[in-house]
Amino acid sequence: MNKLSNLSSKALWYIGVVLFLSGSSVFAQDGKGPQNTIDYTKPKEYEIGGITVSGTKHLDRNVLSLLSGMSAGEKVQVPGDKMAKCIENLWKQGLFSDVRLNVSKIQGNLIFFDIVLTERPRLSSFSFSGIKKSDADDIRDKIKLIKGKVVTDNLIMSTRNTIKEFYYDKGYMNCNVQIKEVADSTLPNSVMLKILIKKGKKVKIKTINIEGNSIVADSKLKRAMKDTKEKFFFEPLRYPWPMYKEIGRSLVKNDFQIAKDAVAKEWDETVRFNLFKASKFLQKKYDDDKEKLLVKYASMGFRDARIISDSVYRSEDNAVNIDIKMYEGNKYYFRNINWVGNTKYSSDDLNKVLGIKKGDVYNQAELDSRLFMNQQSSDVSSLYLDDGYLFFSVTPTEVLVENDSIDIEMRVYEGKQATINKVTVRGNDKTNDHVIIRELRTKPGMLFSRSDIIRSQRELSQLGYFDPEKISVNPKPNPQDGTVDIEYVVQEKPNDQVNLSGGWGAGRIVGTVGLTFNNFSIKNIGKKSAWRPLPTGDGQKLSIQAQSNGIYFQSYNLSFTEPWFGGRNPNSLTLSGFFSVQSNGLKSSDPLRQSISIGGATIGFGKRLKWPDDYFTSFVELIYQNYSLKNYTQLPQLEFKDGTANQTSLRITFSRNSVDAPIYPKQGMNISISGQFTPPISLITNKDYTDASGQDKYRWLEFHKYKFKFAGYQRIVDKLVIATRIHMGMIGLYNRQLGIVPFERFYLGGDGLSGYSLDGREIIALRGYSNNSLIPYDPKLGSIGGTIYNKFTMELRYPVSLNPSATIFGYGFLEAGKAWAKWDGYNPFDVNRSAGFGVKVFLPMFGLLGVDWGYGFDKVSSDPGNKSLYGSHFHFSIGMNFEQ
Repeated sequence: MNKLSNLSSKALWYIGVVLFLSGSSVFAQDGKGPQNTIDYTKPKEYEIGGITVSGTKHLDRNVLSLLSGMSAGEKVQVPGDKMAKCIENLWKQGLFSDVRLNVSKIQGNLIFFDIVLTERPRLSSFSFSGIKKSDADDIRDKIKLIKGKVVTDNLIMSTRNTIKEFYYDKGYMNCNVQIKEVADSTLPNSVMLKILIKKGKKVKIKTINIEGNSIVADSKLKRAMKDTKEKFFFEPLRYPWPMYKEIGRSLVKNDFQIAKDAVAKEWDETVRFNLFKASKFLQKKYDDDKEKLLVKYASMGFRDARIISDSVYRSEDNAVNIDIKMYEGNKYYFRNINWVGNTKYSSDDLNKVLGIKKGDVYNQAELDSRLFMNQQSSDVSSLYLDDGYLFFSVTPTEVLVENDSIDIEMRVYEGKQATINKVTVRGNDKTNDHVIIRELRTKPGMLFSRSDIIRSQRELSQLGYFDPEKISVNPKPNPQDGTVDIEYVVQEKPNDQVNLSGGWGAGRIVGTVGLTFNNFSIKNIGKKSAWRPLPTGDGQKLSIQAQSNGIYFQSYNLSFTEPWFGGRNPNSLTLSGFFSVQSNGLKSSDPLRQSISIGGATIGFGKRLKWPDDYFTSFVELIYQNYSLKNYTQLPQLEFKDGTANQTSLRITFSRNSVDAPIYPKQGMNISISGQFTPPISLITNKDYTDASGQDKYRWLEFHKYKFKFAGYQRIVDKLVIATRIHMGMIGLYNRQLGIVPFERFYLGGDGLSGYSLDGREIIALRGYSNNSLIPYDPKLGSIGGTIYNKFTMELRYPVSLNPSATIFGYGFLEAGKAWAKWDGYNPFDVNRSAGFGVKVFLPMFGLLGVDWGYGFDKVSSDPGNKSLYGSHFHFSIGMNFEQ
């Protein structure tokens, strides 16, 4: 029986070979007579006398002969499997549209073969139709079709699959791709590929049905699936009767929870909102979200939970439905937690840091967070790593699972404390090493500290010289000697800025040109080689700005800051000077000229503090200003039009800045409080100013001024951030005979850019209103600046791009504020409110640019009938300041 079976198999094999060879045209060609005739029913052994390859133009024939698997001198049975294998080997290359093995001649026991090949065409070009150009550009990068490439079936298939996958990832599950080969008449054996794409409509998720979850609600599980969401659905009270029934039952039983659960269930089943996530179905995201379901269960103590089955199927309206069947299992709790191997800290101390008590719900993710490097650095690992124990490790091991309780043994390896050996910096092509090293909290000889590394990264980011997303740290431990080398890797980014802007003030266009060099080096000014275009690298700041609207107004400012004055400590020195003049445009010699000019200088000294913590800084400034008026009548509250006024003041500022990044902060706070004081000359001299002239009153200006600013940032989810800001300011007086100083007032409303300051005024933005509209109104003098102001802002932000060459983020905002003339009328709740949205773009050369649309809801008290002062307003902003 076995012999018959083997004979049958052999016969079938020979029949297949004969059919295969006949299809591939294997035959004798020399026509010399019967000795050349091959009887395919009687295989005969020959010696290969030679092999030739014909029909190819671009391929090496010697290589093809080797690929055939046959060579001259070897024995071959004709017909036989060697010949079949030869053809198979060449077909596998995917380079030919036809392969034939011809017997060119037979001489006695010698046989000569000719391999006849027809090459597949080569690609000359390809084109897309049916899609937009941006998609075509993205697909072109993915399929990587190159001119001259052999067009094979595999190439066509892989191209089609790549395009389908591209659109599949975008939610187009019905994408159809047709690829047509068109002969190119300009090139021999070449084709053009015409790729027609019909992407169809996005396939969305209609419903997600979850079964088997008797303990965890559908809504919680669906929220856990971050990227797999049902499409928008709004049919409240579709089937309200079950809800009404449960509400009635809650009244009978006096149990409000029953009604609450019924309303929540009705809401979950009839209302679906997806504000930040699309409802398209993506297989990879869906697979990830199934894992998130199990993580959600594990966080609630159901560590045995699993997905029994799931299916994705089409609905009638070209959407998909998802069915998931769950097994929840039992809920587990922590019982005994024992520490083994700990000598540095007691078990009680470690349990306090761990923060998990007996009877708490078993949560593996929470346990890992309390053990290993959570964002607040309040975990057990951080406790050790901040004290030099770089080689520390802890392994939580379940030693007993009994009923619903789990005993954990924490197996600790403390190791030795690691000392920092070397600290190096890589990637700073422009900034000098010492500018970076002085900001680092990790110094050679110090104990290793994770918190010091995190703080050092933050300080480097705050410099503004490097891309904060690219700053990294590479600790290189040396367990043999108990040391660690730390390498900081940075990537320079452009941070010098050009300010070219225009605004509107006093009925004219005001142009501004400014240059800010944020990484200047004054010591290299004398080095010709350092000018590229200016000497840089020492972390100093040089700012030059000019503002003008022609002959009527000019202003010039120059400032220089050395952040490490003396080079040993982070104590800053700032020097600045300024001069501005406004006139009616006439020459200075003209007796009809009206003008006011202000000149002054400031010297400031800043210091980083270590108390209450080292995020605090202090800044002390000595300020001198001189106001010179000539026939100037635009400030009626000044009480004189010719003369001079002088101001010498001391301003002290305390601030705390813990934000994580200067351009797009995700967390942290920036708080400052300042007081500015002039000498109380009138109290010292005890002079009576009852009948004094305006020139006598304001020869030396007297006031005390206070400002408070707060900006807080908190990440909500992913990169979505809520920013909250509070600003307050007030000006006080020393002598009631002199009254409030006419300068240094607060002007609120608008974009904060328009206009210009000639009287020490502070122009404060409040969107949704026209410029300088939210200020007090005096019946005699008209609109005057406020002596008190409040401003409250809340923004919800999300970045489009965090690329340092173009950081872009959009936001919606709520804002409110107002300015008052006196404390008598002050009411922090009587404010003008607005809301809107906008976008800001940070370009290294120009700083932060923004455009907002705001809508002011409240009439302006100084001119309630003027509708143009509130309502819909667009605003532009330029520059980066505390408010960002």
